[in-house]
Amino acid sequence: MTDRFQHTRFEEPAVGGGLPPLDPWEGPAILLVDLDAFFASVEQLDHPAWRGKPVIVGGDPDKHGVVSTASYEARPFGVRSAMPSSTAKRLCPDAIWTHGHFDRYREMSDAIMGILRAETPHVQQVSIDEAFLDVTPTAVNREHPARVAERIQRRVEEQGVTCSIGVGTSKTIAKIASDMDKPRGLTLVYPGGERDFLAPLPVRTMSGIGAAAEEKLRSRGICTLGQLADADLRMLERVFGKLGRVMYVRANGGDDAPVEQDDEVKSVSNEMTFAHDLTKRQDVEAAIATMAAKVGRRLRRKGLRGRTLALRVKFDDLSVRSVQRQLIEPSDDELAYTPLLYRMIDEVWRPGTPVRLIGVGMSGFEEEGAVQESLFDVTEAAPSTGDVEPVVRDKCKRRGLIEATDLVKNRFGETAVRFGRELRNEENTTGSSSKNPADYK
Repeated sequence: MTDRFQHTRFEEPAVGGGLPPLDPWEGPAILLVDLDAFFASVEQLDHPAWRGKPVIVGGDPDKHGVVSTASYEARPFGVRSAMPSSTAKRLCPDAIWTHGHFDRYREMSDAIMGILRAETPHVQQVSIDEAFLDVTPTAVNREHPARVAERIQRRVEEQGVTCSIGVGTSKTIAKIASDMDKPRGLTLVYPGGERDFLAPLPVRTMSGIGAAAEEKLRSRGICTLGQLADADLRMLERVFGKLGRVMYVRANGGDDAPVEQDDEVKSVSNEMTFAHDLTKRQDVEAAIATMAAKVGRRLRRKGLRGRTLALRVKFDDLSVRSVQRQLIEPSDDELAYTPLLYRMIDEVWRPGTPVRLIGVGMSGFEEEGAVQESLFDVTEAAPSTGDVEPVVRDKCKRRGLIEATDLVKNRFGETAVRFGRELRNEENTTGSSSKNPADYK
């Protein structure tokens, strides 16, 4: 093989194996396994009549919804993930729509992650449908990483869905390669071929380069990753700071970020976008209580207690305001900190002002646990809080109530028991689906 990168489409194995002869692989080997149109594929698996038809999993077009996943049959119409549902409905009016079935996605994802962990213990799940694997050949196991990828594809297909895989020497290369030949693609970028592989690609292809960075690069004549690799490093650092060096190194094929199984938890947060803007205080407080309960439950599951409580509000004009408080002692008890959130809302909102989104977060942990990146960053800070009357004054009774509700939810599901305030906005969500793996745990 003369090319240092190769596209290989997964097909039924021919006599003698599925892949053509492979050059030896010397050096690190990272895989990015990306499940193809995952939510939509699961829906088509479970609804045979939907197969071969455009399927959109997402929020309601008339309720601020967004597209979570579109099947490959819907994509020729221009439908894409994260697109407003109203736009997707206009582009593909005959598509089959569904809000999604989270328990089913979690079940399927868990099964597939089990397949990946059977190949190597070095697995980093980055979303409900994506994971990095380190399958670097060793003195003991010299199996070619492409053979590992091929086996994964076959085992995933046995589950009823498909995946595309990128194979490279780094997470950056593997991620970009996984997007090159969807669906059911397998793209190999051999050691030494990284720069040639990246050179013709638009700068926006690289993770971490958003619209603003792209515009700054374009204004300096840098449109491709090859041009970025040849750019003056000092200029990039002057314009982008530390990110400039990161972009430069990655454009040249370098990236030594490891496949990490465990990281320190920085924050735990949840947010909700509403189909219809909230203007009444009782509705806003109900939404705060719902998000606070989700955060408290996830904190307890991770064995964490935090000191920094944050509240984020997005308004109908898409402006955002945030506020945070330092708690007197670390907490995972939403019955204790929810009343404080009710006070905090007065600093960023007045009744009658339309609210589009509410988020609650907790950080400032004294323990370490599994990775969970924050869904939002706090932009404003407030002084430490004094005493605030909890929902239930007696601490032992409060703890007993929380433990009892956790026990019921563990056995019967998250919706098995809820406080009345949590039901107030139940029908006022967009129906959009998250790919954050923590939202499924």
